[in-house]
Amino acid sequence: MSAVLADFPVLTPVTDEDLALAARAVRVHAPESWPHGLLCRSERVPYPCRLARWGHATLDAAGLTEAQAEAIKETAR
Repeated sequence: MSAVLADFPVLTPVTDEDLALAARAVRVHAPESWPHGLLCRSERVPYPCRLARWGHATLDAAGLTEAQAEAIKETAR
């Protein structure tokens, strides 16, 4: 059961395709405030969901600054 709940692996080196997918995952799987806490906007599970964690970890593995990560997330729309 723990394998099912484990995080997705972050592959290195991070490719341009990985960056595009990670940016989209972070944008789509964003936090949304509910009376009982933050939930993933897409999956309605406690935030951060697996895809949000993978997206953020992939952007971090690419060595992007916070400003660069934000710019990539904006272009993923």
